[in-house]
Amino acid sequence: MSVVGEIHSGGAVGQPMSRVDGPLKVTGRATYAAEHPVPDIVHGVIVSSTVSRGRVISINPDRALAAPGVLRVLTDLRGVNLGYPVDQVNFFGQSLGVVVAATLEQAEHGATLVDVRYADQPGRSDIDTPDTTPHLSSETPDYRRGDPDGALRGASTVLDHTFSIARNYHNPMELPSTIAAWKGDRLTLWDKTQWVQGNAQNVATALGVPPGNIRVICPFIGGAFGSSGRTWPHVILTAFAAREMRRPVKVVLTRKQMYSGVGYRPTSRQRFRIGASANGQLTAVVHEGISETARYTDYDDSGMELSQFLYRCPHVRSSYRLVPLDVHAPTFMRGPGTVTGAFALESSMDALAHELGIDPIELRLRNEPADNAFNNLPFTTRRLADCYRLGAERFGWSRRSPTPRALREDNLLIGLGMATAAHSNNRTSATAMARVHDDGTAVVASATADMGPGTYTSMVQIAADALGLPASRVTFQLGDSTLPTAPMHSGSKTLASVGSAVFTACNALRDSFIRTAVVDPASPLHGASPDSITVRDGLLSARNAPGRSDSYRQILQRHNQTHMDTQQSWGPGDFNQHFSSYAYGAIFAEVSVDEMLATARIRRIFTAYDIGRVINPKLAHSQALSGMIAGIGMALLENGITDHRDGRIVNANMADYLVPVNADVPELDAVFLDTEEPTADPIGIKGLGELVMVGIPAAIANAVFNATGRRITELPITLDALL
Repeated sequence: MSVVGEIHSGGAVGQPMSRVDGPLKVTGRATYAAEHPVPDIVHGVIVSSTVSRGRVISINPDRALAAPGVLRVLTDLRGVNLGYPVDQVNFFGQSLGVVVAATLEQAEHGATLVDVRYADQPGRSDIDTPDTTPHLSSETPDYRRGDPDGALRGASTVLDHTFSIARNYHNPMELPSTIAAWKGDRLTLWDKTQWVQGNAQNVATALGVPPGNIRVICPFIGGAFGSSGRTWPHVILTAFAAREMRRPVKVVLTRKQMYSGVGYRPTSRQRFRIGASANGQLTAVVHEGISETARYTDYDDSGMELSQFLYRCPHVRSSYRLVPLDVHAPTFMRGPGTVTGAFALESSMDALAHELGIDPIELRLRNEPADNAFNNLPFTTRRLADCYRLGAERFGWSRRSPTPRALREDNLLIGLGMATAAHSNNRTSATAMARVHDDGTAVVASATADMGPGTYTSMVQIAADALGLPASRVTFQLGDSTLPTAPMHSGSKTLASVGSAVFTACNALRDSFIRTAVVDPASPLHGASPDSITVRDGLLSARNAPGRSDSYRQILQRHNQTHMDTQQSWGPGDFNQHFSSYAYGAIFAEVSVDEMLATARIRRIFTAYDIGRVINPKLAHSQALSGMIAGIGMALLENGITDHRDGRIVNANMADYLVPVNADVPELDAVFLDTEEPTADPIGIKGLGELVMVGIPAAIANAVFNATGRRITELPITLDALL
């Protein structure tokens, strides 16, 4: 898919450029996974299990097959790798088959007529069940430095809290959707995915076909927040059904099926102990956590990372365990693990500040580390203290009273709270292609995705400046597995990784034009030093001789070429073995709590971030606001409820699973420090998308404490916690 940029005076990077894909989206011309026009298509609907554990005795499709429009009922899934044993029921809502019909309505009706008989067994879906057996995660080993248990015994002040966070579901606007079409032994998938190339590989493995025979296309994503990072069973089943039917098949999960068809942020429990001297120096931190996972596969959402390095502390111990249950697999959800662990860490830091009578910001400043004690590596840039100071000034932190319940407006108790945000600056190898045509336009491409942060736009800006072209003459292509290799669009790594590859490719292409010009006797730049050539608006000029110039168009025309291109890769190399690179932020929240009704409402949130160079201030600000809104949902509203008798998700709909709406969203704002990350990547940035969720729930909970004197240890914050 191609999207064309727009022109701005001066360089494109750093400008608040509007989304280049915005007009397509607001006019309805952006094509999402389920909207691609594929001839001769039929519709599939998943048949889902109604027990959480057991064995299927029989599936009788007769009534469904007799219904109008129903073409096939596919239930023999042997030989199809869905990621779990298909000969048993592993969780409520598990895919047992696909009903294929001429229309969606006929397929939906047919799915209700399939008769499934079970030999069900008692399932376990409650993380607090006493007889579960937690196990160590292979991704998060136990960690210890110093003697944390001894340090706790000798600490002047010791706090011990247990924190609980409910399941959270992504609930994007666009439902999980897939269209599959075979042409001989080659498959095309139009799928909602954050990783087109990973999807191609996973479907190939599941169906036993060569990966090169599968093309995955996804130009637009209607929100994902991590939910489309994995290849879920419905994607594989759509491809399987299309192969069986010998015609294209479309499957769109219902909203209810989304709750058991893709992952979620898992339920978690954390015990956090913190010890400090009388002057607020941290002496010990012990962080222990558990979270739910599926019995058939592990998902690690540990959240131990920040506790291990964010503050200076000589004695630290952390451990994390997984509780296997008869549930669908959890998965990444914005700020995975980090936002969970930050709730325990930052709530505990606030509680310690209150106990010691020290301002929460001052406590954090007293415990600023010189380097990363977890891996003994120096920080690249860490301007967290500047975030505290700027955020406190702009937010008006000085009006906060350290005494809970001190601020009041009629029957409303007013509280101010803050928290720290940090997230690793993830970067990985990526490849990009850059091409300049003889009409002076450029196309840049990589097999990445855009689920909302503005990948199309930021890549256009980076490419335009590197090529010396107006953004209006640059097109960026993504969302096709046949494009140059890119990592999963997740973990706040796309801009740093793919952006660096785009920067590298465009620089290489620009330099190729310069070298071509200076060795060409017909060029006005012949004989000039390549280092003296600058490019602006596609015009190559000698810095010391302004009258000597050439252009991309003229160079290509003289050489009878329609275009010149290059493909280049970038990777972080061994950087992570020598430096510790993180993005940081300071979160400030103001809440009101109705003393009579015990209802909490957010009045405003302000954040200050250290994210290196800001490629697009408008997009960055939008990302920050979206993270705040998601944090409000996690703090006050979102709670996936399971009936543990059968593993059914009780509130698997948008009426009963609450997410923030306009009335829940207060005054929000964010600022970014004027800085760059000079060593981690060539474009000087740090990832933002995950960071902006971290610390928001903790800041809200800390503000509620300041308002009421009630220390919040469970999310979401419900009325009974404030009564």
